Amino acid sequence: MTTHRPLACVILAAGKGTRMKSDLPKVLHRVAGRPMVGHVLAAVKALDPDHVVVVVGPGMDDVAAAVAPYPTAVQQEQRGTADAVRSAFGLLEGFSGDVVVLYGDTPLVTPDTLRAMVAARRQASDPAVVVLGMRPDDPGAYGRLILNARGGLEKIVEYLDATEEERRVGLCNAGLMAFDGARMFELINRIGNSNAKGEYYLTDVVQIARGDGMACAVVEAAPAEVVGVNSRAELAEVEKLIQRRLRKAAMDNGATLTDPDSVTFSVDTRLGRDVVVGPFVVFGSGVTVGDRVEIKSFSHLEQVRIDTGAQIGPYARLRPGAEIGPDAHIGNFVEIKNAKIEAGAKVNHLTYIGDARVGAKANIGAGTITCNYDGFAKSHTDIGAGAFIGSNSALVAPVRVGDGAIVGAGSVVTTDVEGDALVVARGRQQAYSGWARRFRERKQAEKAKKA
Repeated sequence: MTTHRPLACVILAAGKGTRMKSDLPKVLHRVAGRPMVGHVLAAVKALDPDHVVVVVGPGMDDVAAAVAPYPTAVQQEQRGTADAVRSAFGLLEGFSGDVVVLYGDTPLVTPDTLRAMVAARRQASDPAVVVLGMRPDDPGAYGRLILNARGGLEKIVEYLDATEEERRVGLCNAGLMAFDGARMFELINRIGNSNAKGEYYLTDVVQIARGDGMACAVVEAAPAEVVGVNSRAELAEVEKLIQRRLRKAAMDNGATLTDPDSVTFSVDTRLGRDVVVGPFVVFGSGVTVGDRVEIKSFSHLEQVRIDTGAQIGPYARLRPGAEIGPDAHIGNFVEIKNAKIEAGAKVNHLTYIGDARVGAKANIGAGTITCNYDGFAKSHTDIGAGAFIGSNSALVAPVRVGDGAIVGAGSVVTTDVEGDALVVARGRQQAYSGWARRFRERKQAEKAKKA
C-alpha cells in the first residue's frame, strides 16, 4: 500500500514587470483569455496538491483576488527568488512533504512536467532538489546545468561565471524546482546575497545541497513549455505558442480548422466532434460548441453556447449570453447578445438580436433590430415559434410577437402581436405622378439661370 506523501506548490508572482510598461501586474496579463498566473494555477491544480501558496508583492490586492481562494504571502522587498520562497515559509510551517516552486509568468508549463519533477524528487536517490532543465536551440545567456558522472545535477553555473567548456553545455536552467520539504527550509535559509545585486538567488541552493553531500537531479522539458514573459513582445510569443497548442488539441479532438494559423482560441474553448471552423474566427472566453457546427470565417464568439448542427457566419458576432439552438442559422453581419435562438430559427443577415428569444423555426429578415435599451434599462423581446419578421423591422421592447405571426417589412412594432396575425406598422405609401421629372427640370433651369 502506497503512503500518501503531501505536496505543496509555491508560485512566485511578486515581480513588478517593469518591462511590460503596464499598470496591470505582469502575471495578470492574459494568454489565451486567461491571466498567466491562472494558467500556472490550472497546471498545479491538476496535481491535487495539499497546499498552494502564491507569493505577491506589497499592494498586489488584485493578484490576491485573482488567485483566491488560494492564500498569498507577501514578499515585502524585491530581494531575489530565494527571498520570495522564504516569504511563503510562514504558510508552510511544519510541512515536510514535497514542494514545487513555480513562476507566475511561465504560463505554458504542463501538469505532466510537474508530475515528472515530483516523481524525480521521490526516486530512490532521494534528491534534496530537482531542477527543471531545457535544451534551447540557442542556449545564449541561460545558466547551465552541469551533471556529474552519475547523471545527477552537480551545479548550476550562470553564463557569466561559466568556463568555455561549461558554456558549450546545452542543458540550461528553466528555473522551476522541486524540493524535499524536510530539507528545503534549512537549505534556503542558508542562501546568502554575496553577489553584485545583493539578492538571494534560489539557484544557489544546489551548491549548498551538494556541499552537504545531498543528491540533486534534473528533469527536462521542451523549451517552448518554459518560456517566461518579461515584455509585451515575449507575451506575444507565448500567445503564439499556446495558440499552436490549442489548435492542435482542437484538431486532435475531431474539429476541422480550414486555416489553423488564423484561428484564435481561448483556453476554455470547447468544440464538439466534426465542427468546422473557417479562417480568422476568434473564440473569446466561455465558448462551448456542439457537434457538427460550422463557424464560417471572420466570426467572433464570446461566452456563448452553440448547439448541434448550427451554422454561424461569416462575419457573425455572438456576444455574452447568446444561446444558439440546434440547426439554427446565424448569418453574415448578425450580432446576438443575451438571447436564445431556438432550434431551426434563421437570423441570416444584417441583424441585431439582444435580450430576446427567437422561437423555433422563426425567420428574421435582414436589417431587423430588437430595440432593447431605452437609455435606462434593458427590456426583453419575445418572438414566437414559426414567426416571420420582415426586413428592416424594429421591435421596440418590451414586446411579444406570437407564434406564426408575420411582421411586414419596414414595420416599427411597439405593442404585442397575437399569434398568426399580420402586423404592418409603417406610413402609407403615396405617389405623385411626374413630380420627380418636374423637380429635375426646375433645378436645371435654376442652374442655367445662375450661369
